[in-house]
Amino acid sequence: MLTFAAASLVLIMIPGPDQALITRNALSGGRAAGLLTMVGGVLGLSVHVAAASLGISALLIASATAFTVLKIVGAGYLVWMGIATLRSARLTRSRAAEDGEEEASARDRKYLRHGFLSNSLNPKVALFFVTFLPQFLPAGESVLPNALLLSLVFAVIYLLWFSAYVILVDRLGKVLRRPRVRARIEQVTGLLLIGFAARLALQSP
Repeated sequence: MLTFAAASLVLIMIPGPDQALITRNALSGGRAAGLLTMVGGVLGLSVHVAAASLGISALLIASATAFTVLKIVGAGYLVWMGIATLRSARLTRSRAAEDGEEEASARDRKYLRHGFLSNSLNPKVALFFVTFLPQFLPAGESVLPNALLLSLVFAVIYLLWFSAYVILVDRLGKVLRRPRVRARIEQVTGLLLIGFAARLALQSP
């Protein structure tokens, strides 16, 4: 369990779409926005946990067509988010005003949706739960309860790591939200999201 927890932490800490989106939303909407994006990410993970437990993820990875469709949809979503972030970098001040006028409930749903779609449409997450998780399942014991337990451990580590990360971004907010600094961060984040999309598009089952 400790080995799995350590390996999970390392994997979660590696920069990826989740970190890029959480950073983007924490800068634009504050701590609550970052945390909601993180919660959406966990909900996206739960989709893959359920699919892996039912064997759907294994079938998805075995089917080149299904894997390619999900890969294209996920990459397309990341490209769309990347372009939106690059546009936001150009219009940082006016975008901030628009965000302030948007209803709180609509903003909350938007942030949750960002995190959820980022993970639920990512076949690499499905690949993780089908290939990485089984290596830590104890031999001779029931698979499903242990798989769910390890998935829960992964989700808790995900929540703890990104909660700390959001708090750090929020505390540095005075500096990071300066128009020039925020615009530069959004530019880099947008390019990273497009880069992650390209890498995802080239991913093989």
